[in-house]
Amino acid sequence: MKKKVLLILSLATLIFVSCDSNDDNDGYADYLVARPLIMSKAEFANGVDIIAPRPIDESGKVYTYEDYIFINDKYQGVHVIDNSNPQQPQKVSFIKIPGNVDISVKDDFLYADSLMDLVVIDISDLNNLNTVNRLENVLYNNIFFPFEADIVEYDTYDYDTEILVGWETVTESRLTAEVEQNRGIGIFDDVALNEASDGGTGQGGSLARFKIVDDYLYAVDSHNINVFDISDLENPEDLEDVYAGFDIETIFNRGNHLFLGSMRGMYIYDISSPATPTFVSEFQHGTACDPVVVDGDYAYVTLRGGNECGALESGLFIVDISDITDPKLAVDYPMDEPYGLGIKDEKLFVCDGSSGLKVYDKTDVEDIKMLNHFKDIVTFDVIPLESHLIMVGDEVLYQYEYLDDEIKLISQIGLN
Repeated sequence: MKKKVLLILSLATLIFVSCDSNDDNDGYADYLVARPLIMSKAEFANGVDIIAPRPIDESGKVYTYEDYIFINDKYQGVHVIDNSNPQQPQKVSFIKIPGNVDISVKDDFLYADSLMDLVVIDISDLNNLNTVNRLENVLYNNIFFPFEADIVEYDTYDYDTEILVGWETVTESRLTAEVEQNRGIGIFDDVALNEASDGGTGQGGSLARFKIVDDYLYAVDSHNINVFDISDLENPEDLEDVYAGFDIETIFNRGNHLFLGSMRGMYIYDISSPATPTFVSEFQHGTACDPVVVDGDYAYVTLRGGNECGALESGLFIVDISDITDPKLAVDYPMDEPYGLGIKDEKLFVCDGSSGLKVYDKTDVEDIKMLNHFKDIVTFDVIPLESHLIMVGDEVLYQYEYLDDEIKLISQIGLN
């Protein structure tokens, strides 16, 4: 019989209780509750499929390829949107990929993580997908314990026949006294965590962990750069991983360099020899969630504090990389809860979480000027295309037209 486990994360719970204890709510408070997504191993191995469009559960990474936009539904797969007319985007389908967080595409071949596996899908006909390859156990498992949750509630599962493919988090009202009573009980007793644009490529946002450069796919996990030779698109070759540090979160490419964003800093690697990235330098900034984009002599880094990110304060750091071997902080600006960011010419776009989308003129990095501030929306990541801007927020896809000194919304489509 499966055993139900209630896990209370003490620090976050204490914060919620202290914030809500004075409210007239009959002893109830709102808590972030996490539950596992579990499936059979047999279903996981054969889980890639295409189905009709469905509501999104949790907006994840965004990726564009030709006339299509792909939006990750965290741990579950990818929503496909036909964007041949940006003013009227149309939902096309949903590609089920259990345990998926990232994708990258080259010449109609989509590469996706499925927990520790790399899956190769022929998308030349989006109505008739063909899984052409599956490299097993070549990636570090991307399913991490949901430390951002206040309560983790789940049924233990049969490790021989079932597998954890992700976590679902929801906000629920719970009786504070019961939460207090259970705090600290059963912590980790039954927890088992899994451990283990060029040419015809698409374009990802600043939160991407996958990046294709020429004939190589680079996929970062928390510690490594996983390197794959994809010169034979259907048959990737798993090359030697490169240890890159701790808490790696994102990857960005410019020329012969990879820029890795981590919770501790920005790491720069040389890929002149693409099969063996070599360390060049690093910029340390403490502990915070950290995507990176690069333009000219500067790297733009958003640091998000709070929750699992560690740091208390958030901001935009602009780093001088004119000497690639010795990056230095040029200037920093306060932000509220920034996630992704992007650059188009002299415009800088920052997704500042629930504080909305902020657009700056970065002509003078020492004194950036705000051009637009789209408030009352939750923002996650952006992709600045040549023709227009794509942004994914909380269950909504937005698209904006570039104007001389601002941008203007041209369409939005709900994903739920």
